[in-house]
Amino acid sequence: MNDLIVIAGPTATGKTGTAVQLAKLMDTEIVSADSMQVYKFMDIGTAKVTEEEMQGVPHHMLDVISPMENYNLNDYSCDANRCIDEIIKKGKTPIICGGTGLYINSVIYNFNLTEATGDPKLREELTGIYEKQGGEYLLSELRKFDPETADRLHPNNSRRVIRAIEMYKTSGITMSEQIRITNESKNKYNLKFFCLNMDRKRLYDRIDKRVDIMVKNGLVGEVERLMEMGISKNSTAMQAIGYKEIIKYKEAEISLDEAIGTIKMESRRYAKRQLTWFRRDKNIKWIDVEEGNILHKIEGNNYG
Repeated sequence: MNDLIVIAGPTATGKTGTAVQLAKLMDTEIVSADSMQVYKFMDIGTAKVTEEEMQGVPHHMLDVISPMENYNLNDYSCDANRCIDEIIKKGKTPIICGGTGLYINSVIYNFNLTEATGDPKLREELTGIYEKQGGEYLLSELRKFDPETADRLHPNNSRRVIRAIEMYKTSGITMSEQIRITNESKNKYNLKFFCLNMDRKRLYDRIDKRVDIMVKNGLVGEVERLMEMGISKNSTAMQAIGYKEIIKYKEAEISLDEAIGTIKMESRRYAKRQLTWFRRDKNIKWIDVEEGNILHKIEGNNYG
């Protein structure tokens, strides 16, 4: 069984820097596990690693497709596994780095949660309900039979909310249960799974400062360029945190200060959902980044 290292955790905990330093020590490559960094032209708002930050370490699964295209969990799993196989063929140990738990699980476990099962008619019906009554309503419906999934999903993430309801209605098994079954199945790799974390207040402060830096670095201009390219505000890509709020500002629905405040709030909520997701996985070894010596702790587990 081949070795695979995962560096995960909530946003703004320093995953990228840690993964890069580890990759340099091991002379290996990184596979991104971020559902929004797969899109081209979306760099600032997704905190995509820059060429300078890569420090010469090859990165995969960045800038994979246009924001105009559809890209689902299965697409990511297939593409990421192909990248991992290529790295292994070079005699190296791949490092997965990212905060999208579902994407990570689709790669490291014998994941059977596919887009193939479903009911197109039901999906269309649920989509109509979402458009008429909103995400909060559908999320409340999901909470009736799958509160665990409802707690980690955002009402704006229509595709995931609808998918969770559709899965239960067609299979009788909740998404959280399917994920649990998957996690308990045999790992595909000799897995070394680390999750970075820090004091909640400090984490939230880092998130707020990161949003300020994004705005300073041109987030508004990035969204303007995407809109000029003709990318629909209803597309999956433009529903990302940071993008949908700036669109509302550009359409004069809210002020820039309100948009920035909402981005910070939604980013903090997202971090909380990420922590909830990762805490369920017993394979994870947690590392407090504030204690320092992160790489030493990783190597101390004989995972370097």
